[in-house]
Amino acid sequence: MAFGPARSAPPAVPAAPAPSALVNSPLHRFATFVAGCTVLLVLAGSLVTSTGSGLSVPDWPTTYGWNMFSFPPSKWVGGILYEHGHRLIASTVGFLTIVLAAWLAFADPRRWMKWLGAGALGAVIAQGVLGGLTVLFFLPASISTAHAGLAEIFFCMTVAIALFTSPGWIEGYVDHPDSLDHPALRRVATITTALVYTQILIGATMRHTGAGLAIPDFPLMFGHVWPTHWDPKIAIHFAHRAGALVVTMAVAATAFTLWFRGGRPHVAYTRPAALLIALVLVQITLGALTVLSGLYVWINSLHVVCGALVLTTSLVLTLRTWRTKFGTQAVRLRPDATPSAAGPTRGVRLQPDETTGARA
Repeated sequence: MAFGPARSAPPAVPAAPAPSALVNSPLHRFATFVAGCTVLLVLAGSLVTSTGSGLSVPDWPTTYGWNMFSFPPSKWVGGILYEHGHRLIASTVGFLTIVLAAWLAFADPRRWMKWLGAGALGAVIAQGVLGGLTVLFFLPASISTAHAGLAEIFFCMTVAIALFTSPGWIEGYVDHPDSLDHPALRRVATITTALVYTQILIGATMRHTGAGLAIPDFPLMFGHVWPTHWDPKIAIHFAHRAGALVVTMAVAATAFTLWFRGGRPHVAYTRPAALLIALVLVQITLGALTVLSGLYVWINSLHVVCGALVLTTSLVLTLRTWRTKFGTQAVRLRPDATPSAAGPTRGVRLQPDETTGARA
């Protein structure tokens, strides 16, 4: 019996590029627009709290008995402007989220993205219900804090959708792929994001329990480096200041891991990392000015918005560090059932394998 020459192992084949069907520029632009509108919604909500306008409209879902959308603009005065404006912006974002979820369901082939869109829609509906409950139950701190915490989660979801639909994410940031896999950065960035969200929850508790000026001086506390006396509000305020220090150290650790622990940092990491550092510095400044200005409305509100931007920027960096774990459309050797010209023997052809590897 004759034997042919021994076959060598097939050469390694790089992962196939992402299917062009996944790159949907209009969808990505719309998702980015929704995320931008959510920033405006966070600002509107923070102005409601900063101005004490939460009960300026005492009924819900109506506005002084009117349908929300038919309430006369001539009556938008004082605190009503802030509370009613917040409701209108929230309704607009809710409608945009319906469109986004439907678009993802029909146009994005990734099943997990369809679920993410549905999750964002569920979050914005729950957020509206919590907002109504804060009014109906006269602004209880627990519900108001939950309302603020869910707002941040929804914002993160819109930013994540915008990221996951971006060409860079879908293509796997193909330039300098060797600098993408950074396990140490992945760990520290994930921890940093969790710490930022925890700090935001403490800040929301401080705002909704009236503890914003429980310690009225800065950087000292009652003229000392440590509070001279304690009560629940002072403890919450102190926890927020301590949390700010922890978050600052975590961001510094992220930057150190990125720039000083070997390898050439990928631009997908360096840009959000640089922005994160800048935002943290602005946030510390706004926090100090919030106390020194006696909770001046716009400074206080911008402090909330900047905190949300710190969170989502840290989230973008974290998700990008996990990009290599999402995989690409796998390519493996699969039998080609097409008869070859040489006879009925089945050949072997490189084909995309739709069953393994997560589409990104």
